[in-house]
Amino acid sequence: MNVNDPLGDMLTRIRNAQMRGKSTVLTPTSKLRLRVLEVLQEEGYIRSYAEVQKNGKTEIEIQLKYYEGAPVIQDISRVSKPGRRVYSSIKDLGLVRNGLGIAILSTPKGVMSDTAARAQNVGGEVLCKVY
Repeated sequence: MNVNDPLGDMLTRIRNAQMRGKSTVLTPTSKLRLRVLEVLQEEGYIRSYAEVQKNGKTEIEIQLKYYEGAPVIQDISRVSKPGRRVYSSIKDLGLVRNGLGIAILSTPKGVMSDTAARAQNVGGEVLCKVY
């Protein structure tokens, strides 16, 4: 299946799986997806992720996280899209839900959360926001 926005596809799969109460979700693998999942795991939004072989293809199995029956990720949305890229300097980047959520950025120093980007004083493309 040809997907124009692989990261948006992964975020939609996560959102749909959590609405259905699934514990795991599969998504095709890519370097960008792995880097975003690494940030989500570091920030405590997912349990874990692992690359698995499924029908001769490498896929990522994501272990979703729930707290008292409710999904930890209440809202996950794509900001920068293939048709409209959104870039931000670190001083122009606002807080997500007054600091309760995170924004994930693709910077020259790698994919990181907004708090890590502020610590390193580097801006970049705002990939998505998670709350």
